[in-house]
Parts: sequence; structure tokens; C-alpha cells
Amino acid sequence: MSRLYNPITKALLASAMLLPFGAHAATVLKMAYADNSQPVKDALQYIGDAVAKKTNGEVTIQYFPDSQLGGERELVEMTQVGAIDMTKVSSGLLESFSPLYGVFSLPYLFENQESFYRVMDNKEIMKTVYQSTEAQGFAGVGWYDSGARSFYMSKGPVKTLADLKGKKIRVMQSETSIETMKLLGASPIAMSQAEVYTSLQQGILDGAENNEFAITIARHGEVAKFYSYDMHTRIPDVVIMSNVTKSKLTPEQLTALQEAIDESIELEKKLWKEEMAKTRELAQKEFGVQFFEIDQAPFKAAVQPIYEKLKGKPQVYALYEQINKVEQAK
Repeated sequence: MSRLYNPITKALLASAMLLPFGAHAATVLKMAYADNSQPVKDALQYIGDAVAKKTNGEVTIQYFPDSQLGGERELVEMTQVGAIDMTKVSSGLLESFSPLYGVFSLPYLFENQESFYRVMDNKEIMKTVYQSTEAQGFAGVGWYDSGARSFYMSKGPVKTLADLKGKKIRVMQSETSIETMKLLGASPIAMSQAEVYTSLQQGILDGAENNEFAITIARHGEVAKFYSYDMHTRIPDVVIMSNVTKSKLTPEQLTALQEAIDESIELEKKLWKEEMAKTRELAQKEFGVQFFEIDQAPFKAAVQPIYEKLKGKPQVYALYEQINKVEQAK
């Protein structure tokens, strides 16, 4: 494990070790998550409400929100051993558990949101990705839109590649994201989201890359006033479930849970679209953030070596080709 657990986490881990396999009485599933946008929180809450209704109260969900039990990596590790049943994390983090998740960190992979949704809703593609971590104790069961990631800076906007040269940019702990930043001329620094505000404030970072919610919810707009829409990645959030959890539920209960998750995906899409329009307006009015549209072409050209190297990773390249076929079949 990556760090010492707090007392609540230790208690959950101990209780998980005592759970009787094959028990199918009323079951309380534990779901924990880190800081999230309101659309994601609402979608996660929907899962609990819906599965309780679908199972007549036989399955309920107890929530541990807003990093109560740790950051995303700690939550994945707890899911692996069954200390919690489910969590929601970025697929960028999951790249360190399965290289297949790295495909979603490929720069400029998706043409637009419609193209992104078409791929993410493709059950054949996502089944391969979701099941790629089963040997590590968990599997994906659903996904949420987390928007397009673009650059936001503390001292001036990114309009050209020259504006990124040598700039210290926060990225997720993702091999692909780090390589992307290097090819764009920046100096990537991998750190947790919780450290970004202070690092921007103190000049440890020149900027970061994320969706617009980082400007308002994390209040990064207080220390970074320039947001440039290059939309280099659309990295989905992924709901994962412990393998241990499957032994707690009947086949009918598992079906009900999956139905609730699938319904929550559609809800989150709707809520995301509504909230994003409000967020940009809030960023401008309350935080004084300026937004810039830029020409993607030079940026796309700069990262092409990533796609050449991808051929050396047969499984990931095969997934990339699958995605391309779905995108082209408009």
C-alpha cells in the first residue's frame, strides 16, 4: 500500500477480511471517492438510490465521499483487497494498473465529444478494457465524462507551442500524459490534484491541464487566470468494483447494480453538459478567468511520435485501431 491508512480505513479493511463468502442477505456496499464535480457526485448517488429500489432494499450503498479514505490511488488499492466495494477514479491513474487504459491518454485521439461518447458506449471495446485488471482484484463497471483537458496558466495563455516551452505543467501519474507534455515542449510534473493550488500559488508550477471544473471547484482560477482550449485529451472517469464484491451478491443483484450504473452514465452526461455551461460563466465572472481558442494543428503534429511508438505495444495498438474504426464509422 502506498501510505498508512487512517483509522476508518483500517476498520474497513478488517471488516472486509471477516466477510462470509456466499452470503446473500441484505448487503451494504461501501463506495468511496475523492473530490469530484457535482455531476459525478450526483451520478454516484443515483447508483445507490437506484440499486436499493431495484432490489427492494436488499442492496444499499454507504458512501465515503470527498477523500475521506484517501486519494484515488489509495482507493484503488482498497478496492483491490475488498476493503471497499467500489470507487470512481480517473482512467489516467488506471494506466499504472493496466496499459490498455493508456489509450485514453493519447493526445487528440477523439475528434469531439460525440466521437468520444460513441467509443465509450461501445460494449465490445470497453469490455476488453474493463476486464484487463481482473487479475489485480477489480474490474471496470462503468464510465463518466470528465470533459476535455486543456491548459490553464498562471502568467499568460498558451496560444502556440512556444508558450509551453520549458513551462512546468502538472500532469497525472500517467506515462502517456508525461510523454505528451515533453513532446509539446513543456516540463511535466506529476503530482496529486490536492497539491496543485499551492504549487501554482508558489510558482512551483507554471500551469496545469484539466477541465474547467478545476478552475471553480478546486478554485485554481484564483491563481491561474488563463485557460486555453487545446483539448488534448478526453480522459474518462471509471467506476471500478472489487472482485470480492461479486461474492456478496446474487446474479440478480449484480444485474440490478449494473443497470443502476448504466443509468447513472446517461444521467451524468446530461448533468455534465448543463453544469459545464454554468462553470465557464462562473469562472469568468467570479474568478476573472480568460478563455482562449487555439489552432490545434501544430500541437497535433508535435505529438505524432507517440503514435509511432504505439506500434511497439501490440495490445494497446490493437485497441487504438478498434477505436479508430468506431470513430470512422460515423
